Amino acid sequence: MVTVYEEVFHWEDYLKYGTRQFFRKKEYIYQQGNCGEGFYYLHKGLVRIVTETATGKENMLNIVIPNQLLGVQSLDQKTHFTTAIAVKDSVVYHFSADEFRKLMIAHPELFKLFSKSVIHKMKILLDRINLNALTSEQKLAVLLHNICDEFKSYEIPLSQHDLACCTGLTRITVYKVLKEWQDAGIIEIDKRKYFIKKPDFLRNLVG
Repeated sequence: MVTVYEEVFHWEDYLKYGTRQFFRKKEYIYQQGNCGEGFYYLHKGLVRIVTETATGKENMLNIVIPNQLLGVQSLDQKTHFTTAIAVKDSVVYHFSADEFRKLMIAHPELFKLFSKSVIHKMKILLDRINLNALTSEQKLAVLLHNICDEFKSYEIPLSQHDLACCTGLTRITVYKVLKEWQDAGIIEIDKRKYFIKKPDFLRNLVG
């Protein structure tokens, strides 16, 4: 199934080796082009990962939810090729490259866990590319259906702008599809919040 979300990996036993950091809503955790040093584990909150094209357009790659990693590409201590932005107040744990190397020696079982996380990130990028082969309605259905699965909730924690960025659709297209689904009773819109009323419709549309 196509997804822009991370698989959940269990890092609780290793948090004592990281540095706890707090980021308010809309704050940058790291920025594209800046030199990185280590990676992050999201303990609480919600983070979106975006990348900026050569023309300055922002593309949303995925959403990171609690118990997942972000910024792993900077373990080589080179520049970030993505930007991480807190969608809501968030608590993360930062693991420096040096400390992570020591941690891997002390806990070799961590190598398998970390490798699975990196491989999964590659799958996310591939799935993001596969979205381009779908119709506008299917793209939005895939996204909303995965939100139901990943967040275990029928309330959508993203704005219309986020939905547009994530699917690559225009805000007008997203608005039109959501309006049609609202009229059909598939979703409910209340004070800019979206609630899935008929998840089976999205599941069938995705196929």
